Amino acid sequence: MQFKLIAMKGWMYILECANGSYYSGSTNNLERRLRQHQSGKGANHTKRYGPVKLVYFEEYRRVQDAFYREKQIQKWTREKKKALIDRNYKALHEAARCLNASSHQAH
Repeated sequence: MQFKLIAMKGWMYILECANGSYYSGSTNNLERRLRQHQSGKGANHTKRYGPVKLVYFEEYRRVQDAFYREKQIQKWTREKKKALIDRNYKALHEAARCLNASSHQAH
């Protein structure tokens, strides 16, 4: 008997909380996860600062890829996240360039 591993689709998402903060997450079932966040059964941050609104998401072939993207975006500044949400790629590029320039300065 052979077993075949099936890769689950995944989503990386960004929520805006009632206090204006952003929460980034990943899941293999976006609708279910949003219901969890709205009902206060999601993450501690969204439970504390809910209700939440979905402001951005990306779909991936594998949930592992969505998780990797979530971790990447969690390190971003609020400005950079806002540029992504607004699909303002020029501002996103500028925010990335500023970060890169400062990280290469001699200390």
